[in-house]
This record gives sequence, C-alpha cells and structure tokens, in this order.
Amino acid sequence: MRIDIITAVPALLESPFAHSIMKRAQDKGYVEIYVHNLHDYSKNKYRQVDDYQFGGGAGMVMMIEPIDKCIEQLKSERHYDSVIYMTPDGQQWDQPMANTFSMYENIIILCGHYKGVDERVRELHITHEISIGDYVISGGELAAAIVADSIVRLIPGVLGDEQSALSDSHQDGLLSPPIYTRPVEYKGLKVPDVLMSGNHGAIEKWRAEEAIRRTRERRPDMLKED
Repeated sequence: MRIDIITAVPALLESPFAHSIMKRAQDKGYVEIYVHNLHDYSKNKYRQVDDYQFGGGAGMVMMIEPIDKCIEQLKSERHYDSVIYMTPDGQQWDQPMANTFSMYENIIILCGHYKGVDERVRELHITHEISIGDYVISGGELAAAIVADSIVRLIPGVLGDEQSALSDSHQDGLLSPPIYTRPVEYKGLKVPDVLMSGNHGAIEKWRAEEAIRRTRERRPDMLKED
C-alpha cells in the first residue's frame, strides 16, 4: 500500500510515522508513506497556499491551485483508489471503513488547515470526506495520522499477531472485554478465576458476555437491540 499525505505543515507528521508499528510497517515494506509539502506547489514567490475568503469572513482559505497541482502530479504517476479530505464536516471514521480502506492499494489524504479548502477542490478531486469526530482541531494532520494508523495496522503481516487486530474493540460491533496480566492479585484486586481455569470454552463465553456488558454500559448506541 502507498499513502500520500498532502499538508501545509509537514513537520506535524514526522513523529507519528517514525516509531512503533507504523515505522516497522514501512521498514518491512508493507506500506509506503509520503508527505508532500503543499508550499512546494505554490507559484507565489512567498510559497503562499492560503488567501482571504471571497465575500469576507474570518479565517484564511487554502487555495485551489497548489492542491490541484499536487494531486494532478500524483495522479499522473499512478492510480488512486481514494482521495480523502480530512474535514470536521465529513463522514465520521469508523472501524468498518478502516477495514475497507486497508484493502486499497493507493490513497491520497489531503489535510485541511486554516478555515478549510476552496470548495472547488472537493468538486474536482475528493472521493471521501472524513472526520474523526464532532470537534475541531488546528489542522487535518493529526486526523490524517489517525486514519493512516488505523488502516495500516490492518494490513496482513503488519502486526506480529494478526488475530490481535481482529479482536480489537469495534471489529465485531462491540467494545473489547476486560483484559489482565501478571500479577494475579494486586492491592486486593484479583484476576477473574475463569481466566485462570484453562477452560477455553468458558473463557470465550466469559469474554463474549463481558464485551456485551461493557458495550451496554459504556456505548449502548452500538447495540442493535431487537
């Protein structure tokens, strides 16, 4: 898989992809991640990528020309399955979407910044408008890193134990059950006896029941009751 991320502030994306699972995935060749500095595509001698809104109003708008030039160059080099725009008014990202996108070959992610992008960018290039939640952050860079991470960890081979991703919260529409490790008892709190029993059938039954209980308590909106 290849992920191209377009941003006006590339430094914000240095750390998320330089450590842990994301770094190992790149080192092992499971994914290629390229960050493109939007300022490199500006025709202005000041490398300007934003301007005032037509009609007035607070906040600057990302200009169409640098974005269009960058995306057109990338598209001339390969086919892209999706061009994502990170924006607070997009569709909220979830695990089923991550599962689907993990099967794509090439993805572009455009990071919003300032007040957002010229609307014509959306009309010309964007196939998916994505939000990570109903709130606003300073730019789309951190959101893009979250989306990329959630996709890459699902690529077969990226995680040491592929079953780990399949048992994560939200994969089956439920939150994960409680988990424990050593020591068996700490400050009076003990690991449930069933997890120490060696009875795998009973353990799986307990985990399934706990997943439902935890989801009902914490995220009842996720349960589709008859």
